[in-house]
Amino acid sequence: MGIRRLFFLNEIIPGQKISYRDLSERLGMSTTPIIQALKRLEFQGLVRHVPNRGYYTEEISLEEITQIYDFRELIEISLLEKTIARITKQGQKKLKTALNNHLNAVRDIYLRERLLKDMEFHLVLAELSGCTIQINTLKHLFDLLYLKYRGNILFVTPMDTVDSEHIQLYGRVEKKDFEGAAKVLSKHISNVKKHALISIEKINQGKTLTTI
Repeated sequence: MGIRRLFFLNEIIPGQKISYRDLSERLGMSTTPIIQALKRLEFQGLVRHVPNRGYYTEEISLEEITQIYDFRELIEISLLEKTIARITKQGQKKLKTALNNHLNAVRDIYLRERLLKDMEFHLVLAELSGCTIQINTLKHLFDLLYLKYRGNILFVTPMDTVDSEHIQLYGRVEKKDFEGAAKVLSKHISNVKKHALISIEKINQGKTLTTI
């Protein structure tokens, strides 16, 4: 969890070599649990191991980001119908709380709190379906987006647009309107993906110009 936090705070960035000693000092523990944690993160696709050289964070991949958002859309919409069919007043209250938490999140330049609250809203919506396997897969996709790809770079969709789409989505779910909710959710994820890809392309162009 300590290493994950460093990813989220951008203290570990894409393409960086990971120092066992540095992590050991930061987290106040021996290198053995550090290496075990890195092996687990390798399995999750957040880092890669190079024989005789150590661990590195993965480089940014536009193709992978596209696949992540496309897979997110498939999973979230597939769960939406079950959520709407199963949702109770208590579930609606839980979802409304998650929505309000996102709308009230601090809007600082790093967007860290909003990132967490955005993820919370989508996961609550998914969890109300009761489909454990899909929910765990969705959590993994959020890990890739917000840890591997530094969420504050990806999450560049205008805040007012995100807020409006979340409010619309909640309203459709409250009315048990699956078709309307699916349309809003699909548009929302597509918008976020579009802005994320534009942001990453600009970063890659900047690296190219620097190299030249």
